[in-house]
Amino acid sequence: MPLKAIEIGGRSLERWRTGLLDPRTYKSAANMLRISADRRDFARRYYLGAGSYPAVVGVRTPIGLIELTVYSFDDVQTVNEIFMREDYLARRDARVVVDLGSNIGISAAYFLSRDPRVRCFLYEPVPRNIERLRANLAGFEDRYELHSVAVADGNGEVTFGIEPTGRYGGIGIQTGEDIRVRCEHINDVLDDVLARADEIDVLKIDTEGAEAATVYAIRPDHLDRIRVIYLETHAPVPAHPERFDHSYYNATSRLTRRADRARMGSDR
Repeated sequence: MPLKAIEIGGRSLERWRTGLLDPRTYKSAANMLRISADRRDFARRYYLGAGSYPAVVGVRTPIGLIELTVYSFDDVQTVNEIFMREDYLARRDARVVVDLGSNIGISAAYFLSRDPRVRCFLYEPVPRNIERLRANLAGFEDRYELHSVAVADGNGEVTFGIEPTGRYGGIGIQTGEDIRVRCEHINDVLDDVLARADEIDVLKIDTEGAEAATVYAIRPDHLDRIRVIYLETHAPVPAHPERFDHSYYNATSRLTRRADRARMGSDR
């Protein structure tokens, strides 16, 4: 039987083998031991796919312990990817974050917990995700602004596929269930944020297939005021190479403004 056909904890043996050969896997595991409030419970959920849901997981952050409600194994993976693996690593001096595809608020919780001065602009169109996001961000209400819209490279009403985990739906995605949502153009969103901030320290885009088109649609004057862009993609997206250096790891493209490259490295 091929390794891809054998699964442990929701992952194929091939994926386990690849991960064990990657030194960054061990950094993530070390961070899990340091960050998880209940290491044993989180490790069982993440590595073995054990446990029932919903459940509360605690993570230690620079501003103290925070608790997040997770609703599936997929959410546990997201906590690991963001808090332990640091897929969306934020600089210590980051103050303004734009989060497109905020889902249930796990990425926003990471950004908001880096420093009490961080302010987040969140965009999430799915009503069930919004309800869960508000619960997970309880106590942070004065530092985030939530917009219940999708964001892409166009304006108007769009068909948005949804599914039980809330993680894999998106504009035009066929999931067997869909809703109609309002979509705002990326440049309109950035116009609004940059009217109130000098720069955007982190722009995170996780919109299930619309990421590349969205980032390529950003106007040059906006790009000059964004330090780092993260895109969840199945292949590298080295967009705007005249302004940004590109790196790619674990389905995440990172575009770092060239003037900030050395400083990003020093914050790891």
